[in-house]
Amino acid sequence: MASRLKLYRAPEDEDEVAVAEPDVRVRLGDLLPLVAMAQRMNFIWLKDFLDDEVAVSSDLYEVLLAFRRNRPTSA
Repeated sequence: MASRLKLYRAPEDEDEVAVAEPDVRVRLGDLLPLVAMAQRMNFIWLKDFLDDEVAVSSDLYEVLLAFRRNRPTSA
């Protein structure tokens, strides 16, 4: 028996969209190796989270911006 497809309409007003607040804190040192491995091994589930936002401290953000501007070229 075929299952029925349920269609849901997106909310018309942006105020109706609930944004989930982060409820888990993770050290960057714990997170980066896992994300790097998932990317290296081409795990598809990682693509599901590419649009998610990650909160970082302002000093880390400034360092990342400087790194992006002055990134070393590949040898």
